[in-house]
Amino acid sequence: MAKMIEVCNLSKKYARAKEFSVSDVSFDVDEGEFFAFLGPNGAGKTTTISILTTTLSMTEGSVKIAGYDVMKESQKVRNNVGIIFQKPSLDQNLTAEQNIRFHACLYGMYTYSPTFSLMPESYKKRVYELSEVVGIQDSLFKPIKKLSGGMQRKLEIIRSLVHTPKVLFLDEPTQGLDAVSRRGLWDYIDGVRKEYGTTVFLTTHYIDEAENVDKVAIIKKGQIAIQGSPEEMKNSLLRHEVVLDADDRYGLVFELTEMGLRPQVGENIIVPCGNLSPQKIISGLTTELSVLKIKEPTLEDAYVEYIGSSFSETENDTEAEGGAAA
Repeated sequence: MAKMIEVCNLSKKYARAKEFSVSDVSFDVDEGEFFAFLGPNGAGKTTTISILTTTLSMTEGSVKIAGYDVMKESQKVRNNVGIIFQKPSLDQNLTAEQNIRFHACLYGMYTYSPTFSLMPESYKKRVYELSEVVGIQDSLFKPIKKLSGGMQRKLEIIRSLVHTPKVLFLDEPTQGLDAVSRRGLWDYIDGVRKEYGTTVFLTTHYIDEAENVDKVAIIKKGQIAIQGSPEEMKNSLLRHEVVLDADDRYGLVFELTEMGLRPQVGENIIVPCGNLSPQKIISGLTTELSVLKIKEPTLEDAYVEYIGSSFSETENDTEAEGGAAA
C-alpha cells in the first residue's frame, strides 16, 4: 500500500524560541487511512500540520505528501491536498457556490466565469455531487452569512474536496460546533472517505473523535509519545477494571483480597483486573453481587496515561510564541 504521508525526523525551532517546537518526529500514513494526531495545546500539533501543508518551513528532517517533497515540490503537494482550517476561512460576502467556484478556479481546474450557469458542465456536476454527499444541496446559492456554523463547516468540506485531493487535512474541524453538528459532520466525512478513498489527517481536542480512526499518534512536548491503532494503545497500556458491589461489602472485599486483588472502595468497588480476566474474577466469587460492570479502557484513558494528568496545556508555549514570530 502506498504511503500518502511520510514524515522522517522532523524538527522545527522558531527564531526566538529557546526550545524546539517539534523534535525528531517520525510517522507515516497509508493511502486511504484515517490518521489522528493528538496532543495538548503547545505540544506541536499546529506546527506539524503547518509544515505538512507547506505553510511553514522545517528546521530539519524530511516530509513527503502523496510522494512529493514539501520543500522542493510544494506546489505539487498543494495540488494533492485539501485543508479544513481550525478557524473558518469562508468569504462571508459570497454565496456558498461562489466560495467553491473561486477555490476551484484558484487551483486552476477551470477558467473563471462570473455566474454558475456559465461554468463548464463538469464543474456543475462535481458541485452537485459533493453537495449531495454532505447534504447542503438546498443551500448552495444562499449567502454564507445565512448558513449555520454546521452548514458552513460542510461547505468547507466541499471546497476542500472539489479538486479531488488525495489527502484531506482536518485541523480541529468541529471546534465551535454543537454535539449534533459534530456528529453529522463526522458522518459526512466518513461518507466522503468511502466514496473517494481519501486519506484523512486529523488534529482534534475531542479524544472521542479519534476512537474509530485507523492509527493515532500522541505528541507531547514536541515529540511522539506513542503511535499505533486505538486498540493497540488501549490494550498495551491499560487493563480492564470490574465494577462490583454487594450488600455484604466486607465479604466481597475479603474474597477479592484473597485473590490477590486490590479493590478500591468508593461509591462502588472498583477492581483492577491485573493478570486475571474479568470472567476469572467473577467466577471465583461466592458473595451475591448487586452491581456488576466491566469497564473497557477508552482512548481517552490511554491519552491521559501517556500525556500525564498533571501535564499543563500551557507548559510548552514555544509553538504559540513561534507562530507569532513566523
